[in-house]
Amino acid sequence: MSSSCDPKRAPVGDVGAALMMVDSRIKAVHAGKSATDPEQRESMDQFLASLGANGLDDLLDGACALICMFMTWLRKAHESEGKDVIEYVVPTLVATVRMMPRSCPPPRGRPNDGRAEATAFLLAEHVNRNADNPESATRMIMDALTSAGGEGSQPR
Repeated sequence: MSSSCDPKRAPVGDVGAALMMVDSRIKAVHAGKSATDPEQRESMDQFLASLGANGLDDLLDGACALICMFMTWLRKAHESEGKDVIEYVVPTLVATVRMMPRSCPPPRGRPNDGRAEATAFLLAEHVNRNADNPESATRMIMDALTSAGGEGSQPR
């Protein structure tokens, strides 16, 4: 019997919107802009407001789907080198997320969304560094979406 927490039973959400947010944040950071930049904050607030309540839930589910996909890729990459992903990725990720309120404040009124976005962002950056390519994480997700039949399908 499968668990109700099994990833196969989890909603995929709006992976495309979550990927757009993560990719946008990565590009902004590389351009020297922070989440507290007034222009960045206004743009993000407008985007989030346009989603509505159901859209925000779908965005959160999409961010969680990205986290699952990035961790799967990182696990496979580390296992191929005889390393444990828990030992090499998770401690740094957790420590960094704890510091994120200063550099990546959560969206107003929905703190869990901010944590999921920050986690997806950090994992995407980790994937990019491991692949030595600043667009590797975005390309990996886009390839998975394409092979799965589009954004509405469960990534494989």
